[in-house]
This record gives sequence, structure tokens and C-alpha cells, in this order.
Amino acid sequence: MVKVAICGGSGYTGAELLRMLRLHPKVEITAVTSEKSAGKRVTDLFPHLVGYEHLVYEQLDRAELVAKADLFFLALPHAASQEAVDFFYRKNKKVIDLSADFRLASPETYEEWYKTPHHYTETLKRAVYGLPELYRKQIRKARLIANPGCYPTSAILALAPALKKGLIDPETLVVDSKSGTSGAGRKADLSIAFCEVNEGFKAYGIAAHRHTPEIEQEISKLAGKEIALNFTPHLVPMDRGILTTAYGRLTARIDAETVLKIYRKAYGDEPFVHVLENGVLPNTKFVRGSNHCMVGVKVNPRTNTLIMVAAIDNLVKGASGQAIQNMNIMLGFEETTGIQHLGMYP
Repeated sequence: MVKVAICGGSGYTGAELLRMLRLHPKVEITAVTSEKSAGKRVTDLFPHLVGYEHLVYEQLDRAELVAKADLFFLALPHAASQEAVDFFYRKNKKVIDLSADFRLASPETYEEWYKTPHHYTETLKRAVYGLPELYRKQIRKARLIANPGCYPTSAILALAPALKKGLIDPETLVVDSKSGTSGAGRKADLSIAFCEVNEGFKAYGIAAHRHTPEIEQEISKLAGKEIALNFTPHLVPMDRGILTTAYGRLTARIDAETVLKIYRKAYGDEPFVHVLENGVLPNTKFVRGSNHCMVGVKVNPRTNTLIMVAAIDNLVKGASGQAIQNMNIMLGFEETTGIQHLGMYP
């Protein structure tokens, strides 16, 4: 059994890690931390997590924790992960960070978008971006994984096959995403209170969302040149789920069925990415509660535009499920172990 600790286990992503790891046959959770809830049992905060009555939140005392686990999930706020990630990594532990602190290869870009310097640039160089569909080989050899953001996961998976094959002009890309409110985290915040969100639908972070450079970093690699992106996220009055629609001008006349053949070839062996049939488009209900991503495409012949749509659960494939997928790859387990859940419908 692999001993696992979860740092920051009182938020939504921490709770999802606990829920999904409960049935993982090769994992024992030996510690879970929360600064605000130290001393409370997991089931005091999350009664649905039956089986964790014995597990008590503790302070993130790195010197105490380091001996308790072989692998550490860090579900801490951005900027708060840096020191802990560096500490556990230097103690030769395996680390999967769910914050943005090690996703951006450039410390200057990180400081520009997150308004704080990166203090551990040598450790940053060792981090592998944890999108298995693109970096599986590197993940197998890594000790530090930067788990991707939820919006970037959906956007990159929607775009990757088209960009790799040069089907679209990357200079024309527009990415439009809608997310449930759990993407904002489990916190007291008026902007995501029920009366503020219910019966409403709004764009936010236009031309300024922090996931923009992460998407740009990865699609630039796929396109083979630096890409600046128009990315607009929206808040939808639902608990969870992301639907991303990406648009790009086609470089040649091509029909949807030909595009789908390219997508099926790209994702044919992937356990969690499913390309839908021609004329069928993703729905967040199809993937709710699962680690699956569903992708569909449509060609608009009038404007010669390829429209790519992807749906994920922001808390699973967009966070905790993908983190477990990365853990399985790192440790040499079957990649789908413990995360085979199908979507909950309706």
C-alpha cells in the first residue's frame, strides 16, 4: 500500500480526493491537513465521506508530515503551495500539486499573472505538466506533477488534435468556457452566494483570467509557435461541470467527419477522452462525477470555421480525478485504478 497525505483537505478538491481514493485498492490515506479545521474529523465537515470517521484534520506541519506518507497531494491556494511543494520534493517524496504554482514554466509569467514571485525556480524546472494525454511518458518518470487547471484541461483536450495536425490557424483561436460555481472553491464569497448566482449567467475575468497563460503555454507547444489567446470564462448557476467551446479558422476546406477521424485516431487509446459521433455534442451531465472528457466537433462551412466542444467535471478531470490519474501513472498502477466512475445522469 502507498501511504498518501492530502494537504488542504477541507475544500472541494480535497473532499473529492478523499471520496475517490476511498475505493482505491493500493492507497492508504495516512494524513489530511486543514489550517481552519485542525482537530475536527473529516466526517464533521463532510458527512457523506463515510469510512473516514477516524481521520482527523491536522495542521500542515511539514516536519511532522514528511514521515507519514510516500506521496503528497497539495490542494492549497495559489502561492501557498510553493514552500510545501519544495520541501516535500527535496525530501525525495512524490508530489502532485493542484494549485497553479508549478504549472507555468516561466517564473516571470507566473509573477505577472499571480502577482507574487516564484521563490523555488530550481524545483519549478523539475515539474511536469500533468495532462496524461500529452505527457504520459514524462509523468511516469516524474516526482513532481503540476496538475492542470480545470479550464485549461477542457480547452487543451478540445484543441490538441486540430493544432497538432495544423487543421486550424492558431492566430484565429477563441476559447469560450462555462463553469459551475464549485470552480471558485469552498469559501465565503458574496460573488458566489446563492442569491448572487441563481437565475443569473455572467462572463468574468475577460482578457485577464489566470488560466489564460496556462492554455497559451500548452497550445503554443502544439502549434509550434507563440500564441496569444482570447479566452472568456463564464459562471453558470450549477454546482459542477465545465463546457468549453473553441473556435478556429480552418486552413483548408474539410468536413466534420474527416475532422472526427483525426480526433478518434488521436484519442483512440485514451481511457478518459471520448470523441462523440458526428452531430452529437457534449453535455456536462454526461461527465458529472467522473474523470471522463467528452469531445465533439462541428464545421461551419459558411465561415470555414472548426468548432470544438469539450465537457468535463471541473472537480474530477479538472482537478482531483486527474490528480489520481497522474498518481497511478507515476506509481506504475493501472491508469484507471480507482477512477473508473461513470458520469451521474441526470
